Amino acid sequence: MIRAPGKLVLAGEYAVLDGAPALVLAVDRGVECHVEPASDLEIQVPGGDDRFVRAALLAVHAPPARYVFRDWNPVDLPEKPGFGGSAAATVAAVLAGGGRGEVAFEVHRRVQGGGSGIDVAASLRGGWVRFERGVATSAPAGTVPVVVFSGRGAATMDRVHRYLAWSPREAFVEGVTAAVDAFSDDPVGITRHLRRVYVEMAQKAGFLYETPGLADIAGLAEARGGAARPSGAGGGDCTIAFFPDEGARIAFAHDVWSAGYVVIPVQPALAAGPVEAP
Repeated sequence: MIRAPGKLVLAGEYAVLDGAPALVLAVDRGVECHVEPASDLEIQVPGGDDRFVRAALLAVHAPPARYVFRDWNPVDLPEKPGFGGSAAATVAAVLAGGGRGEVAFEVHRRVQGGGSGIDVAASLRGGWVRFERGVATSAPAGTVPVVVFSGRGAATMDRVHRYLAWSPREAFVEGVTAAVDAFSDDPVGITRHLRRVYVEMAQKAGFLYETPGLADIAGLAEARGGAARPSGAGGGDCTIAFFPDEGARIAFAHDVWSAGYVVIPVQPALAAGPVEAP
């Protein structure tokens, strides 16, 4: 069985498309692929959308077999939180088909219609990752954020296209680069700063970054001395929150549950690869 982790972007979204560094954490919510004997290439995926995994299996000339994909450690919610599931599925398919992980970047970008490759890099490398100009390196381990689902999912590519159509972006990219470099020294302060920077950028680029739900969650975090902002493209989905101490972290988790939001526990995950089936 092949297991591929999902991802949480901690800092550097959007600007990473212009060559800025980004920080991403591989997390224990991703995709598994079980390979069973079969005379032809057979694919089973949750929901029936096999675009990414079929393209990946064909790209690596996977041998005839039944490739059964399923969510690893899924969250029981009406809308699926965005942990980079399509990238994790692509990585799992490439490895299950006997290919090299590098193929997953090209396949995922082609099927998705663009993207930086940061989610594929997180799945392939595992743990804490710095991603810059297509190169992934290990980053120092830090505090795992509190992850809160805003109650609604969000599409990525429309926001990416609007960002790329906005110019000039030089000052934004420079500011995000400096924030990424300083993140490990002050995750609370940098997260609070990046929230303001991204809200301003999205307003100029003409798309919604922070929904009322996301703003509500960020307000609850700041009331406890922490900071929170969307992870990824924004417009809904998950927030990441950091705090100066464990007491504030626990109090925030209680606050968001009381407000009707869902805390999703995550842990750092190892790189994609074979594991023993349960």
